[in-house]
This record gives sequence, C-alpha cells and structure tokens, in this order.
Amino acid sequence: MGNFLRTTVLLAGMTALFMAVGYFIGGTSGMAIAFMVAAGTNLFAYWNSDKMVLRMQGARPVDRRSAPDLYHMVDTLSQRAGIPTPAIYVIESDQPNAFATGRDPKNGAVAVSTGLLRTLETREVAGVVAHELAHIRSRDTLIMTMTATLAGAISMLAQFGLFFGGGNNRDNPLGGIGALLMVFLAPLAAMVVQMAISRTREYEADKDGAEISGDPLALASALDKITRMAQRTVNVAAERNPAMAHMYIANPLSGARMDNLFSTHPNVANRIAQLQKLAAAGVGRVAAAPASPRAAAPRPASTPGTQSGWRIPPTGGNGGGNSGPWG
Repeated sequence: MGNFLRTTVLLAGMTALFMAVGYFIGGTSGMAIAFMVAAGTNLFAYWNSDKMVLRMQGARPVDRRSAPDLYHMVDTLSQRAGIPTPAIYVIESDQPNAFATGRDPKNGAVAVSTGLLRTLETREVAGVVAHELAHIRSRDTLIMTMTATLAGAISMLAQFGLFFGGGNNRDNPLGGIGALLMVFLAPLAAMVVQMAISRTREYEADKDGAEISGDPLALASALDKITRMAQRTVNVAAERNPAMAHMYIANPLSGARMDNLFSTHPNVANRIAQLQKLAAAGVGRVAAAPASPRAAAPRPASTPGTQSGWRIPPTGGNGGGNSGPWG
C-alpha cells in the first residue's frame, strides 16, 4: 500500500473513531455533535496551527539580512523542491533538531534549532532542511495537524462523556459499557493512529528530502547525529509541549529506538538504511551544491563546539549573518 493511500486510510479511521466515540456516548445525536466538533477543531487548526506551534516552541523569525547563509540555503532548496521559500525561524535550543509547519506550501515555515546550526556540517543541515521542505510540499504539516487535533478532540470528547455519564442514550446499543470502553480505548486508539501516520510521513519525507538535496547520505549522517545528541540534550520547549514532538525530524523527547505502536518516529536505523539504499541507487549523484556561485567559497576553519561557517544570529534577529559556503 502506498504512503498516500495508507495515510488516507489512517485519516479516515481517525475520523470514524471520532464519530464512534460520539455515538457510544450520545447515540446518533452524539455522533452529530462529534462531527460538528471535529469540523470546528480542524477548521481552527487549519488557520491557526502554524502560529500556535511556532509560539509554543519559542521560535523567532530570521530573514535574509539577519541570517543570510541559512536564508540562501532554504531559498535554493525551495527552488529545487518547486515551492515558495517558506518563512524561516530559529529555536534557541542546544538540542539539534528542526520541524516544519504551515497549512500549504504558500504558508509554510521551517524552524531549526541553534544546536543544529552549531553541531552539524553544512551538507547535513541542507539535508535536514530538504526533509522539512518535503513535508511542506506534501502538505504533511496539515495532515499531522489534523491528526493531532482529532486525537486531542477524541480524548476530550471521551472525558466529557465520562464526566456527564454518557452512554444512557437508548440509541447506544451497549449503554454505559459502550461509553466506558470508549473513554479508555478511544484515546489509546487515536494515539496509535496518530503515531502510525507520523511514521509513514517521515519515511516519505526522508526519500523526497534526499532527492531535493541530492545527498541522501548527508541526511542519514544528520539523523544519526541528531538522534544521539537528543538523548543527552533536553529540548525544553518540546518537553513542555510533548504533543508537538511528532513534528520534529527526530524525537526530541527520548531516545526510543524501536518502530513500535507508540513511537512518534521510525527507528532511525531503518531510516538510515533506506537513505543508504537511495544513495546506492544513484540519488546521491545529483549535484548537491546550490546554484549560486557563492557556494564555492572556501570554508573557514572551525572552532571547538561550533560548526565551520556558521554564526548564529543573536536574539532579536538583527545581528550578523553566516559566513559559510551557503552564504
């Protein structure tokens, strides 16, 4: 089953689960209310989710002047991806990580952490950015927002039914037992579906991102570094809002290594293996250098703890830029 079809089936399953919760709590009228709640929450998420996510993660905007090196990289890779250059944000976090958000390519945003810019090589940063652009191009950011919103709404609806003694409606064939089952099983099932969708889209974004950057091994190397560093570096914003963890390129909360039902991301070893297969198939033969001749500039020597060629723009976004090969 293709990734698109699998995602469609999972989304349909999530919606059906939401309707079922409403039915077992309030019968046919409860199902109708559930449908209206789902429509309302998704409509709100469609227009406001990107702003909410960026604010909750403490992201601040940067531009061509404050971060010319990063801007040039995102702009060049966006041209390759065939999408408008998204808004660019930086998160003050020592943990190397990144995520994308936005309801469509015209309203996309890419956020990278200062730790990512400090610790990864330039080609690895480019691989990560290309992965996030692939999410935007495929509208995964909207899909993941919808699933997260539905999962939260299912839990809220189930708790609402328990609090108000749902299940007594004679339209409900299982009565109180059905409502009780929904209270405990529906949120669990919603979480499983949400994680399954997240893992499916990550594999696809790895593949598309490798094709955009032309350097699958750089993305593989970046994933390895990010995962190892994430295990020993706390991402404060992500820990404060764990429901947003699935949006990052790698799990910002823990070092989970298994492709299990409750993991937000695929096993990094599996992802790296897939990228290595792409490289062996010739994807890496595509030139990874940007169109601008400025990319050919020699890289300055690195200093301890700082990636060669990067200077992180100071808080406020108006400081000096980067002087590396993407500048």
